[in-house]
Formats: sequence, C-alpha cells, structure tokens
Amino acid sequence: MKKTVNTFKKMKQEGEKITVLTAYEYAFAKIIDEENIDMTLVGDSLGMVVQGEKNTLGVTLEDIIYHTKIVSKISKQSFIVADMPFMSYQVSIEEAVFNAGRLIKEGGAEAVKLEGGIEFKDEIKAIVRAGIPVQAHIGLMPQSVHKVGGYKVQKDEKKILEDAIAVEEAGAFSVVLEGIPADIAKKVTNKLSIPTIGIGAGVSCDGQVLVINDMIGLNEDYLPKFVKKYAQIGDETRKAVKSYIKEVKGSKFPQKKHCY
Repeated sequence: MKKTVNTFKKMKQEGEKITVLTAYEYAFAKIIDEENIDMTLVGDSLGMVVQGEKNTLGVTLEDIIYHTKIVSKISKQSFIVADMPFMSYQVSIEEAVFNAGRLIKEGGAEAVKLEGGIEFKDEIKAIVRAGIPVQAHIGLMPQSVHKVGGYKVQKDEKKILEDAIAVEEAGAFSVVLEGIPADIAKKVTNKLSIPTIGIGAGVSCDGQVLVINDMIGLNEDYLPKFVKKYAQIGDETRKAVKSYIKEVKGSKFPQKKHCY
C-alpha cells in the first residue's frame, strides 16, 4: 500500500519505526521500493555521492527534479520526498513556494524537505498552505557547512528544541534530526507530535535515514560515525571489474555461450 503523510503520523502514534533511505536512480529506487522502505529521499547528498563534489551546495533544482523523476516513476509503496537544494528557498517565500511546486509537478515528489528551523518557519508555512507536505531538517544542516565551520555535532539543546517546535507549528509533517546527541533527540521526539527521523541522532527517534551509497559500501571516502555498512558492494564491484579486465585481456570472455 502506498504510504502517505497520514501513514507516518499513525506509525509514530503506534510506536512503529519509520525506515528511510536515499535513492537517485532507477535500480536502487526499485529495490528499496520492492523491499517496502517507508520513505525514499531524493537528497541533495547526490552532489557528493553521485556528482563527486565535496559538499551539497552546488546541487541545482534541475538536478533534484531530474533524479526525482527517475525515482518517483518506480514508486508503488514508498513515499517520495525531494530535497530543496541550497538557494532554492532562501531568497524569498514566493520563490520557495514556486520551487517546491516544481518538485511536485515536474519531479513527481509527494513532499519536499528543507533545512532550517525557526528562521524558515514562514517558508514552511507558505509551502504547506500551497498544499505541499514539508519535511523539516534541523541540527546539523549540510547546506550551512560554511556558516558553522564544518560538519560538527550540534549540542545547543535550547536552539534545537526551539527549532523543532517551530517547524511543527509551521505545519511540517516530520522533521529530520541530524548530528545531535541522542539524549537531546529523545527529548525532541517526546516533545513533538510529528515523527522525528534521525541520522546520527540515536535510536529514540521515530525513524532513521541513511544515504544508500554509504550503507551498502559504495562510498569509499570518509564516512561519518553514524553510518553502518550493511554490505560491501564497492569491494564486490572492484573484484568484478578486475576479473572482467583479466578475462578480456586473456581472451577468455566472451565465451561461445555469450555469442550469437
């Protein structure tokens, strides 16, 4: 059954954990949808894991629309959330609503996610007023990497709680808590009526999200402490490539059974 915002509200009420993974292309989106992932995020993390950039800041709205189109066409069960990239909502409320609308109309997303707490309360409220569900994102916010001086754990409990309450009051249907101490995340989760989705925020959150490239071992660069590798696809792919090269060089591939 196709998930909706009401699904997640009910899951929090009943204490059922929410599962979220990123996806950027057809094959992985199909796999995680068939395995009944609750929510699929087309994240601006694609800047790092797909485009090879050092951060997410260069990702454009067109990039997110393109990848969301691919992911949304395969989704039969998972709820599709598209990231609002850097400078797609910060300039004005009107531009924020317009760009959120493009992600829904052109990309096929069912909700949008934006980084920021109380300072973006009005933007969240306006997007929700336009009929678009919003997932908020507080704590460590990768789009503010230069402002905070790197990817640092956020420990200001007062600020985090203020931001969490603000985004809920603005109408967000859920909120991502990134890079905050587990005890603070637990307090936020208990305080809010909307689900919290943790990434580096401990087990007490209502759900968890990971970047799929990280959790299956495709990203061989630095990984944050909160990432668990559930597979080593990068290593297996490397072995396969080496075997392919060896067989082609040695005229062992293709064999007769591979020919017409």
